[in-house]
Amino acid sequence: MNRNTGMELIWDRAREVGRMIAQSSEYGAMKRAGQMLNDDREAVTRLNRLQEMEAGFARAIQSGTEPPVEQQQEFEQLVGEVQVMPAYQAYEAARGNLDRLMMRVQEEIEKGIQAGEQSRIILSS
Repeated sequence: MNRNTGMELIWDRAREVGRMIAQSSEYGAMKRAGQMLNDDREAVTRLNRLQEMEAGFARAIQSGTEPPVEQQQEFEQLVGEVQVMPAYQAYEAARGNLDRLMMRVQEEIEKGIQAGEQSRIILSS
């Protein structure tokens, strides 16, 4: 098998795994939860504010200053408010489930690599 053919086979298999993941219940739940979160204006407003504040904090730290205490308190309050929102909780739960699926896929790939290392078949490149 030449190298290009071998690499194409890897890409084909990767796309196949991607299609299968897209059809999984975990991925479907993640998409639904993401849409539910995007439809929650209050959650989106708070999440956008958190992103703005994080960017401001990063700029302050890069310039060697500390963000004002009031902003730090506002940030902590917003984080607390977002974390109790049902849409955000559903999103985080779905994201965690999809992350676990992806970790399991990675583990199986690693098992395949280990099995391939132990194989006596040598493919020419």
